[in-house]
Amino acid sequence: MPVVRTGMSERDYARHARISRGAIRNARAAGRLVFHADGSIDAAASDALRARTADPARQRGPQASALAAEPVATMKPVPEAAVGAVSETLKEHGLPAPSAGALTYLQARTANEVLKAQERRLRLQKLKGEVVDRAKAAALVFRLARQERDAWLGWPARIAATMAAELGVGAHELQASLSEHVRAHLHELCEIAADFR
Repeated sequence: MPVVRTGMSERDYARHARISRGAIRNARAAGRLVFHADGSIDAAASDALRARTADPARQRGPQASALAAEPVATMKPVPEAAVGAVSETLKEHGLPAPSAGALTYLQARTANEVLKAQERRLRLQKLKGEVVDRAKAAALVFRLARQERDAWLGWPARIAATMAAELGVGAHELQASLSEHVRAHLHELCEIAADFR
């Protein structure tokens, strides 16, 4: 006695949905098909499930128009932080930003592609040595500033005797005065903060 199927076979559903057998296998693996107890595909339920979970940019034919006609109420709201990030990215690159919370899939995808391109460019620049790590740069500037400070603090002791002989004053008093002025000047310079942003 032949087995009576309740729904469609993979081949029949591929023809019905106008997609390839490979796409059917991918949809099965992704859990985007609904099956009857006998293992056949429930076409109506599978169509609805695929429409809810499909990427609109990859839709063609009747599925694309069905997806476009589907109410947006079934979708989760986009967090404000994500909308703000997308808007900022699009504005930075001269692209139209979403209007008052009306973020489209295309705008989000465009922002994502822009960010991926920026990330690749930065990675390439870093490999070429054109971009340096912020922490390493800050550590280098700190080390150089400390070396310069130490050199200035030692300078009055090295130069005081020579200057005192040239000016005809006491070396000890001149060194004390120079040290005081150098320390005051270094204190003024420490107010300058390096910002690597």
